[in-house]
Amino acid sequence: MTSWTSAAGLVLTDLVPAALRARWVERGWCPDQDLYTLFLERVRSHPSREAVVDDQGTLDYAALDERARRTAALLAGHGVRERDVVAVLLPDGRDTVALDLAIAALGAVALPVPPGRSDADVLGLVERARAALLVTEASRVERIERSGAPAPVLAIDGPGARRPRPYVPERRRPDPESPARVLLSSGSEGEPTMVAYSHNAMAGGRGNYVGALHEGGGPPRVLLLVSSASSFGSLGIVALIRHGATLVTTRRFDPGAALEAIERHRPTLLVGVPTMLRRMALHDREVDTSSLTTVVASGAPLHREVYDLCVRRFRRPVVNVYGSTDGVNCHTARDTGEWGPGRAGRPDPAVAEISVRDPEGRPLPPGETGEIWALGPMTPLCHVAVPELDRERRPAGGWVRTGDLGRLGGDGVLWVIDRLRRTVIRGGVTLYPARVEHALSAHPGVDEVHCVPVPDPDLGERMCACVRPTPGRTTPSGEELLAHLRDRHGMDTRALPEHVLFLPSLPLGPTGKVCAGTLTRMATEAVRARTTVLSGDPR
Repeated sequence: MTSWTSAAGLVLTDLVPAALRARWVERGWCPDQDLYTLFLERVRSHPSREAVVDDQGTLDYAALDERARRTAALLAGHGVRERDVVAVLLPDGRDTVALDLAIAALGAVALPVPPGRSDADVLGLVERARAALLVTEASRVERIERSGAPAPVLAIDGPGARRPRPYVPERRRPDPESPARVLLSSGSEGEPTMVAYSHNAMAGGRGNYVGALHEGGGPPRVLLLVSSASSFGSLGIVALIRHGATLVTTRRFDPGAALEAIERHRPTLLVGVPTMLRRMALHDREVDTSSLTTVVASGAPLHREVYDLCVRRFRRPVVNVYGSTDGVNCHTARDTGEWGPGRAGRPDPAVAEISVRDPEGRPLPPGETGEIWALGPMTPLCHVAVPELDRERRPAGGWVRTGDLGRLGGDGVLWVIDRLRRTVIRGGVTLYPARVEHALSAHPGVDEVHCVPVPDPDLGERMCACVRPTPGRTTPSGEELLAHLRDRHGMDTRALPEHVLFLPSLPLGPTGKVCAGTLTRMATEAVRARTTVLSGDPR
């Protein structure tokens, strides 16, 4: 195993055998170049092509490179050097993209943090990663410094951020197998974890996945609705560096503004979580969406209702992407038009090979359910500063244990059932919330739904369905929802939720996913206060 040490002493070990990494390069699955060198090839090839479109206007590739090199000089002036980790806490736009490239130009490692994270979360991440600098907005600097920042803080829009003469990159470039970026888990089930990715894993494995999403002969134009600091949103910088894309960014999501952006900027790819796509599909604003070739959904299960709404509104099938920060990816780009609950498409070995295993790590035959394991060019190096997670989730040979339950069909299609850890154990019987969510989402009175376990002194756990009713419709009763599950979807009585909690909205984390931890606390408190409906045993 190969280890890398940051300037501050953070050790990151590549848990994938070096011979396997070399084989992926030989097969052409990884470009074997660092990210900034790949970007420079794009600048030389098409300097005047639009690179970034944001609220301030448009930057072409040449202008973006100059901005990136000036930003690199700014960072160097604040002490950043090769092998440093630089944390970035900014809304999306040209500064975020330029910082990504500037960090790569210096041979440093980027740690993007979604802006919705609390100050305590941010400071904890900066400390654990031993970051040399935190770059953020001036409005947040004083509060962060007052909280005891473990690293210097630079306001990208402050008086000390005047960009000097452009930085000239060193001739000696970073090893393509060395760390380039640290991705964060969503933290929807607890504290966010950090996972280190190499240049080859980002541009190779993730680059191959992004390339498979794009249809047509020209370069992609990507409207990115999710934060580029999220694992899902990292496809934006990958599309730009590896595929010469134009990246259209938004500081915050608004369904009407997103629709207008489609008409104004003519993207070919629309990228968002299902909740965003649903709100756009239901919006009453009429715009021309004919530029779209692909609608991409990830970050949460894609329910049938959302799929159908998007097909009608955008006149394109929706590509469902199954992925996680841990290093797994599979999508339906090769079989769009075919939907099924949990259908994740056919694995691509140029991205990640998929294996379904039993609890002892033995491969299971097609049709049998087990834990999803992944290994391929996009496989990350390791977790950052949490060796116990590597011992738990990274078995020998470089594989990643995803913690997800799934099965491979005889035709090679992967079906994702649920999180291995997101189950409800009721009196020794395992219940899967995802199945209930898929079924309830088809009820016209249900706008959004997420099921969580609540503690029970007798049975250990019971299931609570947390429901946001559809605006403008009569709120369904708990009994009506149970009848829908039994009669319309044939669900066994034992699999039904025993509590239903109606909420005006479901709490979201910084990446736009439902925050399961917050929702579980809310449901538990509601059950104790007896403010849920049903509140009993329907069996």
